[in-house]
Amino acid sequence: MGNPLALRDPVIDESELLYERALEIIPAVTQTLAKGPGQHVRGVSPKYLQRGKGARVWDVDGNEYVDWCMGIGPIVLGYADPAVDEAIRRQLDDGITFSLMHPLEVEVAERIRELVPNAESVRFSKTGADATSAAVRLARAFSGRDRVLCCGYHGWHDWYISTTDRRRGIPGPIADLTSTIPYNDTEALARSLGPDTACVILEPVVFEPPQPGYLAEVQSLCRQNGTLLIFDEMWTGFRLALGGAQEFFGVSPDLATYSKAIANGMPLSVLTGRRDVMSLLEREVFFFTTFGGEALSLAAALACMRSLEDLDVPTHLASIGKKVKDGYNRIAESLGISGWTRCLGMDCRTIVTFDASAGDPLLLRSFVQQELVRRGHLWSGTHTVSFSHGDAEADQLLAAYREILPELKSAAEKGEVRRRLQGEPVEPVFRRTAHFDTKPCRT
Repeated sequence: MGNPLALRDPVIDESELLYERALEIIPAVTQTLAKGPGQHVRGVSPKYLQRGKGARVWDVDGNEYVDWCMGIGPIVLGYADPAVDEAIRRQLDDGITFSLMHPLEVEVAERIRELVPNAESVRFSKTGADATSAAVRLARAFSGRDRVLCCGYHGWHDWYISTTDRRRGIPGPIADLTSTIPYNDTEALARSLGPDTACVILEPVVFEPPQPGYLAEVQSLCRQNGTLLIFDEMWTGFRLALGGAQEFFGVSPDLATYSKAIANGMPLSVLTGRRDVMSLLEREVFFFTTFGGEALSLAAALACMRSLEDLDVPTHLASIGKKVKDGYNRIAESLGISGWTRCLGMDCRTIVTFDASAGDPLLLRSFVQQELVRRGHLWSGTHTVSFSHGDAEADQLLAAYREILPELKSAAEKGEVRRRLQGEPVEPVFRRTAHFDTKPCRT
């Protein structure tokens, strides 16, 4: 890769040409909001990637980067992982999608049951939103109730996205059935639970870790209220531990959903849970899709789970992630800026935060992103570690931070962060992500 600290303004002409073509035909120009141009400094960051290998990617102009986004989560082993890719090739010789069920549906389900604590039953789909929406529908059917309490991000379907400012097109009565609750606040949950609450669905960890006993108390409150607990383990599944947050924290929900990290980039989502709840999928609750049993993704999942276990991938992710997190915080502390920028989160996936006391957090993040791109790192504010990230990649990133953070401090103190940006800053995904505790239980 050359000198990781060598400053370069990457030529992104081909990216820009593709972007202009996309503007004419693709609304919002991207299929995944987190990958879109609004999440990267325009005019500096590449817009289109061509290929990847291990922890590195190459854009359409041939620029090379160490990737700290990893497909926005699914690439847990690394790009073009040999074992997973070989499993896909072998299955490709036999076929992709068939007119009857495929043996891999059984084999992968059995493997998931071995790894995931609550997986008495298993069903497959393609995207995370599919699985979370199926879980909510199941909970409503099982409980005979309609209201949903959620905490975290759960996809694009009506029941969840109605809690954000991107809710146009969703009927009001549907939106009125979902409320959000703050994380690590059992008192707010207790106020919000009512006799009509079908389920609580939450990400067991976003970045802030749960307070001691929090998840167990959530489980207890739900049980007392006859409410089902759903863990959205899109990010924690197979990363925190092979059995996800359930195994890591020792709390098993009634239902759980998975997608990222299970198939190293192939499209697969999973719904698991109690047999008595999942049995409603036999007839009462409809959840079927043509591509749920698509064999390439199932073959990839089987190979990926085998590598996750054989290579003890969660331990590696935590080790490299901790090195990056602790290293960043030491640099910030040495510069006297740890009061307004820190690296937080569980070791396998961390986030760099910026406090408004030093300026607009989006501008501060944009400056760091810009300077990391110039030093050969693809970064969107988080460190999503893969098995292909090693000490060398962590050292390169920390060396870049040691150069960038003094510049950030200077720019912030002088009020010059915006002036030092060479392109347009990143945009917020949601202007208002939630309305916390809006429909408390009336006792």
